[in-house]
Amino acid sequence: MRLGCIAIGEIRCDGCGQTIKHPEHYLAIYDEEGIESEQGKTLRYCVDCCLSQGYAHYRMEKGEQILTFFPK
Repeated sequence: MRLGCIAIGEIRCDGCGQTIKHPEHYLAIYDEEGIESEQGKTLRYCVDCCLSQGYAHYRMEKGEQILTFFPK
């Protein structure tokens, strides 16, 4: 399950190790079946890692460019 989140404290990115500070966006991936990570582990990725790995993209909505974690 993918969850788009806003940091309320300092969180470490599991991709690059960068600190995600309040109020930056990040993606939390909870893997119940053990496909992407160990079973039941939550992985957190910063926006840069999400964009490079294809978990996030920018789209135009109402004439404004927005970041989304939803698949295309």
